[in-house]
Amino acid sequence: MNVAQIHQRFLLSSGAFTDTRYIKENGIYFALRGTNFNGNTFAREAIEKGAKLAVVDEESYATDPEKIILVKDVLKTLQELANFHRKYLQLPIIGITGSNGKTTTKELTNKVLSKKYKTVATKGNLNNHIGVPLTLLSMDEETEIGIVEMGANHFKEIAELSNIAMPDYGYITNFGKAHLEGFGNLEGVIEAKSELYTHLKKHKRLIFLNADDPVQREHFKYDHIFTFGTAEDAKVQFSYSGNQSYASVNFNDTDFNSKITGKHNALNIAAAICMGLYFKVPFDAIKEAIEEYSPANNRSQITKKGSNTIFMDAYNANPTSMHAAISNFQELETKEPKIVILGDMLEVGASADTEHQVIVNLLENDDFTECYLVGDHFNRTQTNKNTIIKFKSVEKLKEHLQETNFDNCHILIKGSRGLALERILEAI
Repeated sequence: MNVAQIHQRFLLSSGAFTDTRYIKENGIYFALRGTNFNGNTFAREAIEKGAKLAVVDEESYATDPEKIILVKDVLKTLQELANFHRKYLQLPIIGITGSNGKTTTKELTNKVLSKKYKTVATKGNLNNHIGVPLTLLSMDEETEIGIVEMGANHFKEIAELSNIAMPDYGYITNFGKAHLEGFGNLEGVIEAKSELYTHLKKHKRLIFLNADDPVQREHFKYDHIFTFGTAEDAKVQFSYSGNQSYASVNFNDTDFNSKITGKHNALNIAAAICMGLYFKVPFDAIKEAIEEYSPANNRSQITKKGSNTIFMDAYNANPTSMHAAISNFQELETKEPKIVILGDMLEVGASADTEHQVIVNLLENDDFTECYLVGDHFNRTQTNKNTIIKFKSVEKLKEHLQETNFDNCHILIKGSRGLALERILEAI
């Protein structure tokens, strides 16, 4: 059975699934394999749970030719099916990548565009070689605009995802020190993320550009761009607000106030407004969308815990986003004590010790009431400042927090996903 034939059956199904726990009646199960699992072994279970079809790549599991089909490579078939479906639908696709802020930008853009169009966007951060195909396959003939987030930690991944999704529009949030294990250095990050723009240029598609970013300005000579920023030559001109808790931008003498912490998120708001304007979403609807959006999953959230204000940004961390979060917290105008809780930045590669020491040096020059650092990397750093306290594990940190009484404090929590720092909330 070729991809076109599978697609015919897909159109009559309830969707594509890769996990039997979430199978829907009449769905198609793709038996993916990983380092520690083999989806082929669950093919029969998928059928028993109501799947109309299971796709496997090991002959011993292809026991029912009517319901279980054998292909050479299930992942490749899933990606080819997604690309076939994308061509079949012929709807506009926006591709979004970058070192920091891509999920927030994607969600803001989806919120804005959905005010006028029926949109489908990447769920959560399912932005890899599996998540992108599944996002495309979740679109149907009623979808008017698709928004696809693309993540990568190695070269050529964005190029591969672009070939699958074939975006008509694209935006790179920024180029920061993220996934340095795979990219080596900042120059490597720029090269890898720019694979999206390379794809768009090759196919003469439109690029949304931040006119204030010197790296992005290198693409100004390209004919198909739509720019935004504070620069005088930006198509859409913004001004960014100062030291308040929530990110805000001003456009056309109007403030767009968000529920997102961190002035660094103002850029993500501006990008979403820019795309809304390009797609002719009414001005008032764009403003309403920005002000309605509430972050989730521990991304740039502000919450109250008793008398304390928590700035929760513990979904992920890298040197660029960590520096931005600390700088923004430092500039926050308040007379109340400021407490900083930071967890290790993972996937930083050979420069991990250096990058963590840079963060500690930054903390030494700030006037935070106390700073708590947790993780192996932070424990190898050096400091003589007695307000910087290090913990080897999250559990040790929790024990300390349970014995500490915080009252009317502002508390920043940031770290990589592997530490799951949201666990410490119960101890505050």
